[in-house]
Amino acid sequence: MAMQKDKGTALITGASAGIGALYADRLARRGYNLLLVARDRQRLEAMAERLSRSYGVEVEVLPADLTDKHELEHVERRLRGDASISMLVNNAGVVMEGPLAEADLGKTDQMMQLNVVAPTLLAASAAANFGAAGRGAIINLSSVAALAPDMLSATYCATKAYMLSLSQSLEGELGKLGVRVQAVLPGVTRTEIWERSGANLAAIPERMVMEGEVLVDAALAGFDLGETVTIPSLPDNADWDALMEARSRLRPNLSHSKPAPRYSR
Repeated sequence: MAMQKDKGTALITGASAGIGALYADRLARRGYNLLLVARDRQRLEAMAERLSRSYGVEVEVLPADLTDKHELEHVERRLRGDASISMLVNNAGVVMEGPLAEADLGKTDQMMQLNVVAPTLLAASAAANFGAAGRGAIINLSSVAALAPDMLSATYCATKAYMLSLSQSLEGELGKLGVRVQAVLPGVTRTEIWERSGANLAAIPERMVMEGEVLVDAALAGFDLGETVTIPSLPDNADWDALMEARSRLRPNLSHSKPAPRYSR
């Protein structure tokens, strides 16, 4: 029990199903107490009972719709003020398909709120809490769509690129304070999110579809390795290192007093 208390509490968003529920199971197994956030109280309470019974940890549910400003603020306050919370798993999100010109802009706005605004505000609260304590971890669920902007809808890919960039920037801000930041970039993963988006998962080749349990176990293995960016499907991490090296070579030439010669007339 002492080990569990040392680990503190993991707050997981989108915890009632899919990747969030799997994170809850794996972190409870590791000895974390849990604070589970999602809209579906009934599913959360059923999960809480099962995980508490299976792993002997404390599990609290916090039903909230993170697209609702007031409910999001309630979660923010809890995350910012509860010293027992030592990990944030920013998992809640939705997928949208189709071109932006044909999109339902109401649904687009809702996706932006859930995929960008909510995780940013929660990360800010966690950063304040964890940074002051000199410990803790923020795990942000991005997507390989962050690296392939033509993979799905423009707005969805953009939200996931944002989460990757946010994580890398936060690592620079918080790493020196003793706070871990990890971005996880899943590929196609067999979860309920695809059914809710209306996508046909059966049309995707099986070799491209990872099971949720496998994804979360790999993501946590990456966390244990100290990775800031974990791409579970990537066979050789040297490919990622090469991408980051290429980007670093651009940096000295990103801002000059004069434009490049090719723009001179």
